[in-house]
Amino acid sequence: MADLEYTVQDGIGTLLLNRPHVKNAFTLDMIDQWGEALRSARTDPGVRVVVVTGAGDAFCSGIDLQTFEAEAGGPLALKSLLTERIHRVAHAVEDLDKPLIAAVNGIAVGAGMDMALMCDIRLLAQSARLSEGYIRIGLVPGDGGCYYLPRLVGMAKALELMWTGDFVDADEARRIGIAQHVHADEDFAEAWRRYARRLAEQPPINVQMIKRAAYQSARTDVRTALDLISSHMAVVHSTHDSAEAMAAFRERRAPVFEGR
Repeated sequence: MADLEYTVQDGIGTLLLNRPHVKNAFTLDMIDQWGEALRSARTDPGVRVVVVTGAGDAFCSGIDLQTFEAEAGGPLALKSLLTERIHRVAHAVEDLDKPLIAAVNGIAVGAGMDMALMCDIRLLAQSARLSEGYIRIGLVPGDGGCYYLPRLVGMAKALELMWTGDFVDADEARRIGIAQHVHADEDFAEAWRRYARRLAEQPPINVQMIKRAAYQSARTDVRTALDLISSHMAVVHSTHDSAEAMAAFRERRAPVFEGR
């Protein structure tokens, strides 16, 4: 079996980190495949939602330390390792205008936590535990933690978690804004699939434009944001799916969206 498996079914692209014997610590080959899968999902009309999850009892324990030690070398080599290989996933995430869900089924540590933070939505199993963890091995958050975490929990809480490396359990993660939902372990696989199906059933053009507008609006002023959304509204109103949604509402039936 492959260390990273990407499958598509019923509009849902699933990225499975598949090294359970090492808590799904990733290798550089996995990073390359991860980024490529996200780029494929971006342009594949058969994919409406993407889910990242882990095999076994872990989400991801970060980079495989043997890989890290072998590739890090001097300062320039380490910077290149991050910017030219590991950060490819974050860049692919930035380009993806479809929903990206982290289904965190166990521990997410270091870059594993960062990989969950860069997703749009985080669903957690009750046994999930998250830690930035880098400081415990003499490093700094190398995969976007300093960018993503303060935007979710505020600067003070983010600094506390990054300075201490403390673990956050599932309920605390939901309380402070990292997780949207927590599910019992035995129900988790079906819960995240049900959630993903619900998003996949929405009109895909609208979903993508909402995501794009929300992220862009967070980085601009209100007049620019309103101008952007007026354009989006004009575009979606002209689509087949918009007409289908209105017809289904009037006829009191379930709509069928075609992404056009």
